[in-house]
Amino acid sequence: MATARAERLVNLVLCLLSTRQYLTAERIRRIVAGYGEAASDEAFFRTFERDKAELRDLGIPLETGRNSAFDSADGYRIARRDYELGDIDLEPDEAAAVALAVRLWDSPEFTSAARGALLKLRAAGVEVDERAAGAVEPKVRTSEPAFAPLHAAVQEGRVVEFDYRRPGTSEVKHRTVEPWGVVSWRGRWYVVGHDRDREAPRCFRLSRVRGQVAVVGEPGRVQRPPDVDLLRLVAGDQREPPPPTSAQVWVAEGRAQGLRRRGKVVDGLELGGEPGDVLELDIHPEHSASWIAGYGPDAAVLQPDTLRKAVHEIHLDALGEGR
Repeated sequence: MATARAERLVNLVLCLLSTRQYLTAERIRRIVAGYGEAASDEAFFRTFERDKAELRDLGIPLETGRNSAFDSADGYRIARRDYELGDIDLEPDEAAAVALAVRLWDSPEFTSAARGALLKLRAAGVEVDERAAGAVEPKVRTSEPAFAPLHAAVQEGRVVEFDYRRPGTSEVKHRTVEPWGVVSWRGRWYVVGHDRDREAPRCFRLSRVRGQVAVVGEPGRVQRPPDVDLLRLVAGDQREPPPPTSAQVWVAEGRAQGLRRRGKVVDGLELGGEPGDVLELDIHPEHSASWIAGYGPDAAVLQPDTLRKAVHEIHLDALGEGR
């Protein structure tokens, strides 16, 4: 926001707060510094309309009304009872939760709102120490392009259509879904809803959505069943972490030292003409796929097959196949 515009908005708020009467646009034009420079009546009214919309977007309760039945035009004012923030008393752990929430969202849709809430709390005299949340590192990410339209569709109760890459392959199919909610499970985002193509509840990982999400139909047509547990549909019966799984991973000779420190060499193997070793590791496949995939061609999962497919899928995402 330009400095002149910011000053004009501040002057407008102070003016409307300082009066109990409704002030007409023409009177505001004469009183508030910044409006007198308007080149014409039309230019003033355009600027004034933009400023009113800006104040409402900022959450400032702008009232419209007339002082008497004889007034020929509406006026404006800000009631202090609606504008002033009441006392806020947060316990230390509650304040830490606010700071954690600010760090939690990695998305344009939520970052500005979270930081705005933090700014308002500090302005009200509430001490919010972001360092208190330093022991917890949030893992929720909302960087997938599909997040915003799917979240909006859930809020509006509308049907969505999108192209979806099947797990472990580059095959893409079109899906029509009645979305019930968007949830996070183990650092990944999923949309859960009724799949019209399969006529059954299904969940879809947002990172596998290809292209644009199309929102179709009238708002309010989709209703989440009251007895549905969205997280259980995504997680199944595996909310508790499973025991470690034994895996065998090939690593190139003299490389992937991080993997070598975690495992033990059980055999030598030449893979694709490249000499290397076979390591045996005890790992959780769900959490280790990204770690192993990060070594690129220097590591290849031999078994189990589920881990091998998960690593292959991450490589496909990195290469952008199916986009």
